[in-house]
Amino acid sequence: MTGQENGLSREMIGQMIDLAVEMMQRAYAPYSHFTVGAALLTKAGKLYGGCNVENAAYSPGSCAERTAICKAVSEGEREFRAIAIVGGREAVMDGYCPPCGVCRQVMREFCDPESFRVILATGREEYKIMTLQELLPESFGPDNL
Repeated sequence: MTGQENGLSREMIGQMIDLAVEMMQRAYAPYSHFTVGAALLTKAGKLYGGCNVENAAYSPGSCAERTAICKAVSEGEREFRAIAIVGGREAVMDGYCPPCGVCRQVMREFCDPESFRVILATGREEYKIMTLQELLPESFGPDNL
């Protein structure tokens, strides 16, 4: 690998994965026991972490990706470069953890599908990078209104 991966430095990707793992440890998942952590990078270079938060009624729960986005938006951020996502049962990463459809749509609200990067990781050195466009082709977004 080179020092850059899709416009992101390997060091930044590593920092994002580290934060996502830390967030995964903070997840509240007493029902599914599937914990997820996310680290969202703004265009200004600031990182926001998020974890999943379950609820006994299920649908009021929030995914890690949406938690990170809502935290950033509530702090005035509106432009994002990338997100790193990790997850697994009992906080053990055993495979890639792609974002759910709702999270993909929330990302689409704030992110350019062609340039926004989604980093799916199973470790600091084991990851793959995709664009939001690859994860959500033919998407509906603000430009459709």
